[in-house]
Parts: sequence; structure tokens; C-alpha cells
Amino acid sequence: MNPITIRPVRTGSDRNRFIKFAWRIYEGNPAWVPPLLMDRRKLMDKQKNPFYQHAEAEFYIAERGSEMVGRIAAIVNHNHNKEHNDRVGFFGFFECIDDQAVANALFDDARMFVSRHGMTSLRGPLSPSVNDECGLLVHGFDLSPTVLMPYNPEYYVRLVEGYGFAKAKDLYSYLLSQETVYSEKFQRVNTMVKERNHLSFRTLDMKNFQRDVELIKDVYNAAWAKNWGAVPMTRDEIDALAADLKPVVVPDLVIFAESKGKTIGFALSLPDINVALKYNKKGRLLPGLFQLFLRKKEINLVRIIVLGVLPEYLNTGAGGVLFYETAVRAKRLGYGYGEAGWILEDNTRMVKSAEMMQGAITKRYRIFEKPV
Repeated sequence: MNPITIRPVRTGSDRNRFIKFAWRIYEGNPAWVPPLLMDRRKLMDKQKNPFYQHAEAEFYIAERGSEMVGRIAAIVNHNHNKEHNDRVGFFGFFECIDDQAVANALFDDARMFVSRHGMTSLRGPLSPSVNDECGLLVHGFDLSPTVLMPYNPEYYVRLVEGYGFAKAKDLYSYLLSQETVYSEKFQRVNTMVKERNHLSFRTLDMKNFQRDVELIKDVYNAAWAKNWGAVPMTRDEIDALAADLKPVVVPDLVIFAESKGKTIGFALSLPDINVALKYNKKGRLLPGLFQLFLRKKEINLVRIIVLGVLPEYLNTGAGGVLFYETAVRAKRLGYGYGEAGWILEDNTRMVKSAEMMQGAITKRYRIFEKPV
């Protein structure tokens, strides 16, 4: 058998092989949703993706002879280490055949990369950051991922643990149903919280899109600052994300919470366009747009991507009301289900809100870590 060689991505051809290797891993897997090729290229682009303004990364290909057998990225996020006073490096974009030797070789190179940059531990998967796709699926392999969530084969858990990684944190995704979410207690609590804190709610104004994006910038980093592993998004990163989401966003599912005229929180949900993209087998844009048009009526679920309030309003219950307001508007638009995720396992406020809405954990993701 040929030896395993690991080499960095250096050419456009390498990059395309890196991206398209996923098709080999997931061929025939009915749960997998092919990503859009243009989105993968954009995510890796060190010149255009503003994430790399404060991060360093190397993308690696594993080969056995002329056959590609795996891939990985090694990442040093300087903003993370500044925010948390850490020396943590990350791995992401991991895909691998079911072979521990190949996985070990990939993790070895990722470990060496972050070690050369002075990092003392390796954490992941984050592709490329906590504000993008993160976590390894450890429960719910028979379910397709919702929009902007990762997916992986079950054997990846064995490969990661086989290298010596241990659990750092679990992330939950809760499935919510319009049939069970409106308990009498939940509605009563929401009414009380609204009145007590003078809360009002409005949705995204597409005519003043950039103004509302600026409000999100002001709230987002403050609202998530205390979460484990949270890294502030730069203004350029938020602008780039807003530009990417603008074509698919539903204004009524972007909700701003206000108290006495001040924006104190927001919730962003998206229709689960993966329901349509699942049929876009080659990941190309135009067939993908056609599938979205053709299968729009099949989308019956929204994913609550981000939901939070300013720290000084955490104890008011405003976060729970944002959950409720999202459910009401989703029902009005005809969506029967919602996925709240991901939520940190020890984020007690969000876990409690999801449980109060009769949510059930259907998927669990895990972030792993290993000393360098």
C-alpha cells in the first residue's frame, strides 16, 4: 500500500479537489445536502473572506499515491485568542475516508501548524470559525442538516476520538412544532414579560436594510460576548454575511426587540433552503436556484440561527419572547416547524426557553479538543 502524503492546497486545481472531495465521501448518503460550490470557494478565499484579516489558515490534502483520501484545514484565529486570553488553534473542513491512519496524518499536520504559531491546544471542527459551521454531528445521522449546519458520517466520531480528542462542549438543536409550542403558561409568561419591560417587536425593513444591519452590529457582539467560545464578528464580517443572506432572507423572520425605543436584541431565522438544495446534486448555482424555485412550497421548517439580547436584559425574559415572536410569525407564513440551534448545552436560559416551547433535541454536535 502506498504511503500517506499530506500537502497544502496551492493551486486552483488543488482547491477544487479539496472542495469536491466531499462528493466522494457522501455519495449515496440520503441525508447529505451538497453545498454550493461558490459558497465553499468564498469560505476558503483568504483574499475576499474578511475572517482571514485576523486569522491564518492552511488547507491540506491527504493522498495515497495519486488518490485523494482526506482533507483538513488548520486555523489560528487571533481574535479568539485575544478575546479569551487563549492559545487555542482550530481544525475544520475535515473530510476523510474510514481510515484511522489517514485521519491521524491529517490531524498531525493540523497540530504541527498551530504549534508553529504558538498554540497549546487544537479544537474543532470549526469551518473556519464559531460564527460559521461548527461542531461534529454525534447524534441525528439519519436527519438532513438544516441551512448553514454541518453534517458528517457517523464514523468521523470514531476517527476524532481515536486520535485522542476529548469533548470540549456539546451543541444542541431542538425541533419545535407549531402544534405544541403554544402552551398556556408560555403565552402567559410572554405577555407578562412584554408588559413589565415595555417590549415591542418589529421585523426587518428591506427599504432600510443597511440601517438595520448597523443595529445588528451594535447588538450582536455584546449579546453573545459571554457565551463559551464566542468571538466578536468584525464589521466587515457582518457586512459580508448580510450580503450573502440578503437574497434568501425573509424580512418577517428577522425580528428586533425594543424597549422604550432602544434595540435590545434580535432573532434571525431562515427558511430551510436545504430542503431544495438537497436535490442540487452537483452544487452549482443555477440548478440550485431552479430547485429553490421549484421546491419552495416543500419548505416547512425555519432554522433559528441567532437569537439574543443585550447582557443587561438577560434576566428580563426578553430572549424567550423572541422565541415566541419567531414562532408566531413563522406560523403566519405557513411554516409548521422550527429548528432552534445550535444552543450550547450549558446555556441554561436558551435551553429553558426551548424546553418551555416543548422542543425536543433531535441533533447533537460536539466540539473536541486535544493538547498540542
